[in-house]
Amino acid sequence: MTQAAPVPLRRALLSVSDKTGLTDLGHALAARGVALVSTGGTAAALREAGLAVQDVADLTGFPEMMDGRVKTLHPMVHGGLLALRDDPGHAAAMAAHGIAPIDLLVVNLYPFEATVARGADAAETIENIDIGGPAMLRAAAKNHAHVAAVTDPEDYAALLDELAAHGGATTLPFRTRLAQLTFERTAAYDAAVAAWMARHTGTPPRRQSIAGRVAQTLRYGENPHQRAHLVICDTARPGVATARQWQGKALSYNNLNDTDAALELVAEFDPATPACAIIKHANPCGVATGATLAEAYGRAFDCDRTSAFGGIIALNQPLDGPTAERIVDIFTEVVIAPGADDAARAVFAARKNLRLLTVDSLPDPAAPGQMIRQVAGGLLVQDRDNGVIGAADPKVVTQRAPSDAELADLLFAWKVAKHVKSNAIVYAQGGATVGIGAGQMSRVDSTRIAARKAQDMAAALGLPDSPARGAVVASDAFFPFPDGLLAAAEAGATAVIQPGGSLRDAEVIAAADAAGLAMVFTGLRHFRH
Repeated sequence: MTQAAPVPLRRALLSVSDKTGLTDLGHALAARGVALVSTGGTAAALREAGLAVQDVADLTGFPEMMDGRVKTLHPMVHGGLLALRDDPGHAAAMAAHGIAPIDLLVVNLYPFEATVARGADAAETIENIDIGGPAMLRAAAKNHAHVAAVTDPEDYAALLDELAAHGGATTLPFRTRLAQLTFERTAAYDAAVAAWMARHTGTPPRRQSIAGRVAQTLRYGENPHQRAHLVICDTARPGVATARQWQGKALSYNNLNDTDAALELVAEFDPATPACAIIKHANPCGVATGATLAEAYGRAFDCDRTSAFGGIIALNQPLDGPTAERIVDIFTEVVIAPGADDAARAVFAARKNLRLLTVDSLPDPAAPGQMIRQVAGGLLVQDRDNGVIGAADPKVVTQRAPSDAELADLLFAWKVAKHVKSNAIVYAQGGATVGIGAGQMSRVDSTRIAARKAQDMAAALGLPDSPARGAVVASDAFFPFPDGLLAAAEAGATAVIQPGGSLRDAEVIAAADAAGLAMVFTGLRHFRH
C-alpha cells in the first residue's frame, strides 16, 4: 500500500559511523519534538551535545552483545521500520507486542571501503563488514511508503528542508528518492565486500558487481547525442577521477578519457627523471624524458607538433613556471601533474579555458586492478596490464646485442608501446619518441606511418635526416613476418624490442641479423584495444 499524505516525523533512530553533522541534525530533530533512539557511540555523541536519547538496548530489552555484532537485529527495531501503518493486521501486531513506529532512520555504514584502502588485515576487514546497518536501511527503504531512510550526511540538509516545507512531515516523493539512494548505497557496499572477498580468496567471482559514486554529470559523451557521467569507484588508485581541477571549464568525457591515458603513461617513468607524455585521442603523439621538465615537454612536442595541438599533457613531476611558459605557446586542452607551483598557476591563469589538474601521487603501473568494458549483453572484465620489465629481462636473440644506449632506448620505447593502441610501433632515440604508429590493422602500416611521421617532423624542424635513422623500435606484439621488421630497418632503426612468440620467429631473427639489427624478446605482449 502507498500513502500519499505527508508522514509526520515523531520518532527517529540514528546509528552512524561518520559523525559529520550528527549533533546539528540531532538538535534540529529534537527542536521539532522528534524522539531520538540511538546506539553506542552515536548515542554518546548525542548525549554529549545535550540531547535526550533512548538506547536501543532499552528499546529491545537486550544489551549490545558479541562485541557489538548484535544490537539492532530485533523485532522492536525491525517491526518499527517495516510495519505498514495503514494495514490493520500490522497495526494489531504492533499493539500486541508494544512495537512503536520509527519514522526516520539515519544510518551510515561501517567504513569497509576505507578499511580495505588502508591495507587492514583480514580480521579487521571482516569486523568492518556491517550487518545491522544494511539490514535496517533495507527495511526502512523497502517501507518508504511510511519511513524515511537517510544514509549519507550530505542528505541531512535536504531532510531538514523537507521537514520545514511540510510542517515536520516527509512526502512520498522525498522518501522514494531517499529509498533509491539507500539501495544504491547498500548495493555498492555489498559490491565492495564481494570484490574484497574475491581478492582475498583468489577465487574468480560467479557474479560480477561493479559500484561507484556518480561524481559529475558530463555535458555529453564522446558525441553530443550521447549522455554521460563520471563515476568514482573506491579503488584507491590515484588518477584523473580524483584529481583537483585548479582552473578551466568542465572536463568532457573525451578529456577525462585522454587525461587518464596520459597520466597512466607518464607514470611508467621514474619520478626522479622529468618525463612528459602528450596524448591525442587516447594515443600518445609524443613522449620524452629530459634534464628538466621543460626540456622533456619540448622533446615530446617535437615528436609530432601537428598532433600535439589541442592535446592532453601529463607530467611526472610538479609543473613549474618555465614548463608552463612553453606549454601555453600552443592550444592545449588539459595539463595534469603531481602538483603545480605558484609560478605555473600564474602562467595558466591567463588561459582561462586551459584545464589544470593535479594529483597527490602518480598511479603505480605495476599495481593490480581491473579493466572493464561493456559489450552487447555483458561485460568484459580483465586484469589491468600491469606488466613491467627491467634491464635484465629482455633476451637477446640476434648475433648483435644492443649497446647500452640502445637498450636504454628500447626499454623507454617499450614503456610507451604499452600505451599505444594496437598495432603499435614506437621509434625512440635518446629517451624521446621520434615516431609513433598506432591502431593500424597491419603492423607493417604502423611501422611505415611511424617512420613517415619522423620524416615529417624532420622536415618541419629543418633536420638533415629523419630522427628514425639511428633510433630503436618497439612493437607491442610479435612481428608475424619479416616485412614489418625490414620496414623499420629501411627507416633507419638499429635495434628492436618485441615480445617474440611468432611461428616465424626464426625467419624474423634471420632478417634482423641480415640487416645488422640487434633484437631482444620480452616474452610479454602489450595489446591495447
